[in-house]
Amino acid sequence: MRKRFTYTGRVVVITGGSRGLGLLLARQLRQEGARVVLLARNRDELLRAQEQLGGGSGVLTIACDVAERALVRQAIEIVAHHYGRIDMLINNAGVIQVGPLEHMTYGDYQHAMNVHFWGALHCTEAVLPYMRLRRCGRIVNIASIGGLIAVPHLAPYAASKFALVGYSDAVRAEVAKYGIRVTTVCPGLMRTGSAINALVKGQHAAEFAWFATLSSMPFVSISAGRAARKIVEAARRGAPHLTITPQARLAAILDRLMPNTFGRMMTLAARALPRPAGLSGDEAWPGREARPAKLPRLVTALGDRAAIRNNELLMTR
Repeated sequence: MRKRFTYTGRVVVITGGSRGLGLLLARQLRQEGARVVLLARNRDELLRAQEQLGGGSGVLTIACDVAERALVRQAIEIVAHHYGRIDMLINNAGVIQVGPLEHMTYGDYQHAMNVHFWGALHCTEAVLPYMRLRRCGRIVNIASIGGLIAVPHLAPYAASKFALVGYSDAVRAEVAKYGIRVTTVCPGLMRTGSAINALVKGQHAAEFAWFATLSSMPFVSISAGRAARKIVEAARRGAPHLTITPQARLAAILDRLMPNTFGRMMTLAARALPRPAGLSGDEAWPGREARPAKLPRLVTALGDRAAIRNNELLMTR
């Protein structure tokens, strides 16, 4: 079955498909002949994404918040009625909060879990009956290296991605008997341009500076387009796991082989990051508003270009 799996004519549902990695995955799959369904909350972003993908019968967009179980079920029913089948699900929708632990609230953790864990669960349980019926399918869960190792100043993100990795691996074992393959993807830093949409707390300018810089640097981050190609190929093979970038793989290996040493390294990394702020640090700012004026554009040039290219930033017509 793995050898026969091609994307031509397949129906692929992508959550968070209106921008960033989700949009790049849609582009790659459209090039391979798949019909894509983009789920996202923002209707305007969905319309722009549909235009970028060329529109037509091969692109369907549905405004949907994956945190809402009833809305997800309704969206999947629309897809099944429209195309008559669902061959693949990519759980890609994501949020990220950047800042010290002292400024993270219960609501921050709840928000991250609602999208990364519950959102993936809602979508998976909705598509599984259609895949079981045809005894074939692919489910791809976009987790993160932050779901394998806990990164400082990203506590809600890491906690929810750890939950997604565990859920993804558990589902894989139980649906294989139906011919369904589940791939858990753990990317390292990617140049998607999404830093401008991150929610930043603490010393807003300083937190944005380190996060945007690292996610824009070559040799530290990977092109999101290249990552998308790797994910599409891994899903084609039905690979159980994919960890993207050598740096991410090395970090995961070190954490397993030398957990105490790696834990001390993370402690040192946390000390190098900005300290908590006062009450003003409790407020979450979008990355686009937190960017410090003194941060050179050259430092984030690759990320800024990716933001425009990947529909992360609304361009003036």
